[in-house]
Amino acid sequence: MYRTHNLGQLRIENAGEKVVLSGWVANVRDMNHFLFLVLRDREGITQVIIDKENSPEGLFEKTKSLNNEDVIKVTGTVRERSSKNKDMPTGDIEVAADTIDILSRSLQLPFAINDNITNLGEDMRLKYRYLDLRRTKMLNNLRKRNTMLKAMRDYLTDKGFLDIDTPVLAKATPEGARDFIVPSRINKGDFYALPQSPQLFKQILMVAGVDRYYQLAKCFRDEDLRADRQPEFTQLDIEMSFVTQEDILCEMEKMAKIVFEKVTGKKADYDFPRMDYYEAMDRFGSDKPDTRFGLELIDITEEVRNSEFKAFAGTAESGGKIAAIVVPDNLEKFSRKYIGDLENYAKTYFKAKGLAHIRIDENNEIVSPIAKFFSGDELSKIAEKLELKSGSIALIIADTKDITNNALGALRLKLGNELNFINTEQDNFLWVIDFPMFEWSEEEERFKSTHHPFTAIKEEDREFLNKSLEKIRTLSYDMVLNGYEIGGGSIRIHDSELQDIIFEKLGLSKEEAEDKFGFFLNALKYGVPPHGGIAFGVDRWLMAMLKEDSIKEVIPFPKTNKGQDLMMEAPAAVDKKQLEEELLLKSLYVEETKEDN
Repeated sequence: MYRTHNLGQLRIENAGEKVVLSGWVANVRDMNHFLFLVLRDREGITQVIIDKENSPEGLFEKTKSLNNEDVIKVTGTVRERSSKNKDMPTGDIEVAADTIDILSRSLQLPFAINDNITNLGEDMRLKYRYLDLRRTKMLNNLRKRNTMLKAMRDYLTDKGFLDIDTPVLAKATPEGARDFIVPSRINKGDFYALPQSPQLFKQILMVAGVDRYYQLAKCFRDEDLRADRQPEFTQLDIEMSFVTQEDILCEMEKMAKIVFEKVTGKKADYDFPRMDYYEAMDRFGSDKPDTRFGLELIDITEEVRNSEFKAFAGTAESGGKIAAIVVPDNLEKFSRKYIGDLENYAKTYFKAKGLAHIRIDENNEIVSPIAKFFSGDELSKIAEKLELKSGSIALIIADTKDITNNALGALRLKLGNELNFINTEQDNFLWVIDFPMFEWSEEEERFKSTHHPFTAIKEEDREFLNKSLEKIRTLSYDMVLNGYEIGGGSIRIHDSELQDIIFEKLGLSKEEAEDKFGFFLNALKYGVPPHGGIAFGVDRWLMAMLKEDSIKEVIPFPKTNKGQDLMMEAPAAVDKKQLEEELLLKSLYVEETKEDN
């Protein structure tokens, strides 16, 4: 027997009991005549004491030889501690050791196993992930992840959803990101693709009459990484038949409240606000707004339309947007250098042409490098629209509507974090609804799907199919928590004729549509129920609930921002013979081999 109790379990009521404990050595303190050994497992820690005078022969020296993270088994008797530790759940007791067996030795550690990792680089943590996961915080995150997944499964099972897996080896279909591809050995020259999502499969399940489906699915996207994105991630995928958008929003909101309470211990006992896409972009410059703080965008296009300042007047004339965010009582922060840094940020990452500013000084005077281009009356109207007060500063961008919204939205978040405007103790859920069906791609010079091409459009917007595609709104919705999109979905197109029209508007010929989606289009001809669904990013949602800065903190074995697994040293070279057998870029390989030889 390796243990009778885990290391967070013993209490004063266990005093006098003979116990067996196993775990990792957290530390050993030598107090001359006594050794205090702290033993750790995932459930907690327990103190073990070795009395030099009264312990079996050799036990004291054996204990002194232990290294941190050695794995040992201890037999002994529980007794009340003379010096109790109220900060430890097991702090009222200790175990007087009779025997200690060394089960496994540890090498010298590359870093200490504790929660103080301020000086520890991410690469080191990921290379030795098995050590990093021993830390209390990381184990707690894994536990919270388990709690979250169980809450989801319990809720959906109780509501009649069936847990159904879908294939991982599938056909490449255009879904917005690059596919990971897998060569087929048997079907020479052909490839599978790893799924970006189970989208088509879950819709086919609705055609099959499953009615209510869910799956905790692994999804794969070969795209640039960031703090809240990984190349492989876990998605809670859900689809329902014979439902309206309202049915889905109500059902998923109930589930989200239960999951949130189970994971955080807090209640979200309010109806989630709903905001349409255009309002979100105009007010917050984001389709996933963080509503825990202000600094909302203020449109001043009309106030500057007829000004002498060509950068503003020209933008207004060309249909662009001039807007500002107003930062209160922080003038001391806004040095020339800081404003310059903000301008470089907006230019570099969001293609803004520039960043203007207007401030009110301590004498209530309007001060700005661009003030000379405006009359006193125009400046007053701008200040009034922006509600400028003494000590406040307005940051202004004039550009296309999209660039203005995106750049100011990003500046808003940057300033919210850097100036501590965000109430991090607060949690705000909301729905963003009515996304546009199409968005124009400058690179490809064509319309693309905002969500995906199977999204149903609002009935009142069908009139725009033949004239103003950009005006078409969809029956779509994203759930947002604290500025993170944690889930998104839509009602789907169940009319094959409308699906054909949407493909046509996307510039997809019938032949291309048949080649990419033929199996799905055939299914749409055999009686399709009205249906819709949603997919939640499990990792991102958990990250938002736990207030972590990176999704890597809630994924057991994440990749770096370069897509590398430092622990496994993947991706890695594959044996050339295997490459040849798998026909992965075979022709290039053959030519390369000839040159090498």
